[in-house]
Amino acid sequence: MRGLLTDAYRTIVPPRGERHGPLPPLMLTLTVVTGLVDAVSYLGLGHVFVANMTGNVVFLGFALAGAPNLSAAASVVSLASFLVGALTGGRLGTRFADHRGNLLKTATAVQTVLVGVAVAAAAIGDGKVTTGVEYTLVVFLGLAMGLQNAVARRLGVPDLTTTVLTLTLTGLAADSAPAGGTAPRPGRRILSVLAMFLGAFIGAQLLLHVHLVLALGLALALLAVTSLATHRLSAGDADWVRAGA
Repeated sequence: MRGLLTDAYRTIVPPRGERHGPLPPLMLTLTVVTGLVDAVSYLGLGHVFVANMTGNVVFLGFALAGAPNLSAAASVVSLASFLVGALTGGRLGTRFADHRGNLLKTATAVQTVLVGVAVAAAAIGDGKVTTGVEYTLVVFLGLAMGLQNAVARRLGVPDLTTTVLTLTLTGLAADSAPAGGTAPRPGRRILSVLAMFLGAFIGAQLLLHVHLVLALGLALALLAVTSLATHRLSAGDADWVRAGA
C-alpha cells in the first residue's frame, strides 16, 4: 500500500529530474477529457464512441447485424474522423520529434479548436441533437481524440495512453505480486483508471442533469489549460522535453 501511494504521489507531483517531467499529470488531465467526450458521444449522440475505437468497431458489427438503436453510419464516420486525427497527430509527432513539450502544446491547442467547434455547434442547437449537430460533434470530437491518441503514443509515457485502459488494467493484474510480477507503477495505473472514470462520471452527470454544452465546455477548458500549462512548463531547456523522443 505504501508503494502504491508513493507511486501515485510521484505521478501527480513528479520529482525534479524525473524522465517524463510534468507529462504524467498532464496526461491524466487528457484522460479525464476522454471520459468526458465519450460520455457525451455515447449518451448524447446515439451510442457511438469518439475515443474508444474498439467499442466503435464492435458497435459497427452489431449495427450491420441489425441490432436496434445503433448507427453503422455514425460508427463509420467516427472511425474515419479518428483516423484522420491520428494521421494529423503522427505528422505533428514527426515535426516535433525533438521536443515533446512543443508536441503536446501544439496538439492540445489544435484539440482546443476542434472541441471549440463542437461546443459552438452544440450551443447553436441549444443542446438539441439534430442529425446535423450529431455528425458535426462526431467528426470534430473524433478528430480531436484521434490526434490525442497519436500524440500520447509518440510521447511514450508508460500506462498513460489517455484513451485506452485495456492494457493498463491487464498490466495492473498480470504484473501484480499475486501473479508473480514486480507490480511496476501501480499508482499510475490506478490513477489512469480513476481519471477516465471521473471524466465519464462528471460528463454523464452534466449531460443527464444539466446540459450537453457544459460537459463539452469542461473538456474544452481542460484542453486549454493543458496547452497553456505545457507552454509554460516546457520553456527553457528542460530535460524531459527530449526524454524518450
